[in-house]
Amino acid sequence: MTLHLPKPIEVYMSSENAHDIETLGACFAPDATVKDEGHTVTGLKAIAAWRRETTKKYQHTIEPVAIAERDGKTVVTSKLSGNFPGSPLTLDFVFKLQGDKIASLEIQS
Repeated sequence: MTLHLPKPIEVYMSSENAHDIETLGACFAPDATVKDEGHTVTGLKAIAAWRRETTKKYQHTIEPVAIAERDGKTVVTSKLSGNFPGSPLTLDFVFKLQGDKIASLEIQS
């Protein structure tokens, strides 16, 4: 089954699997926020640092398995596989879009 993801989310997911930090500006708004593992980062520079850190730490891949709209947000349920206990895990990637950019992302277990 192929999921039809909104363009900025599609770019985010493919860049995540390619470990491509350069494309973050193509999918995130300049003042976007990311909440992950109890921490919040704001802005492209901080999001790039978060991405570098998590990629190095977990060597992970993401496989979207479902998409839903909830409370004005796009929830992409994904299988996350990598170098961490319990791999693979199913997590919700909760995106708030603003135009053609991601305004916020919260990763929930």
